[in-house]
Amino acid sequence: MEESLIDRTAQLLNKARYLNMATAREGVPWVATLEYAWFPDPLHFVFGSSTGARHSGDIRAEPRVSGSLFVTSGAAGLDIAAVDGAQFTGRCTEIGPDRLDTYYALFYEAMFPDARQRAEWQLPVEQLRAPAPHRLYRVDVERWWLIDTRRWAEDRIDHRIELPLDAGTQARLSGHARPHAVSR
Repeated sequence: MEESLIDRTAQLLNKARYLNMATAREGVPWVATLEYAWFPDPLHFVFGSSTGARHSGDIRAEPRVSGSLFVTSGAAGLDIAAVDGAQFTGRCTEIGPDRLDTYYALFYEAMFPDARQRAEWQLPVEQLRAPAPHRLYRVDVERWWLIDTRRWAEDRIDHRIELPLDAGTQARLSGHARPHAVSR
């Protein structure tokens, strides 16, 4: 069963284009929809954003985040079997100048595999360093849950099943990562 959860996780990570990330500051929640690249071992996401965005300010004040991502086959109507999703919790921090060179090209290659699109949309690296108004951010995923599709089929009650992100799971996820992956 755990291997199927790892396969589902990899499929979600590779197919979902956006993740929803929740932040909070002074008890006020916020959710942002973000394009992301994922990297294994340990599982983490990288996204770009303006330093003036609400979620960026929330992260500076409180780095704990939660989020979700999902995929659907895009079929018309309600086909619950064609939907899969995951939820996560973690810590989000700005990628500092010491790690920016590690992630810069990898992030944009993941976001825009087509070189022409990448050339059109990729920010110059100088626009991602202080005092410029954009940054790359990293979410270190601490816990990961998948929709428990087996239980839903049995009792029609919405449950989640946690996939522990231990060393074995992390190593097996690495085998599903796209070639741009970077560890630690």
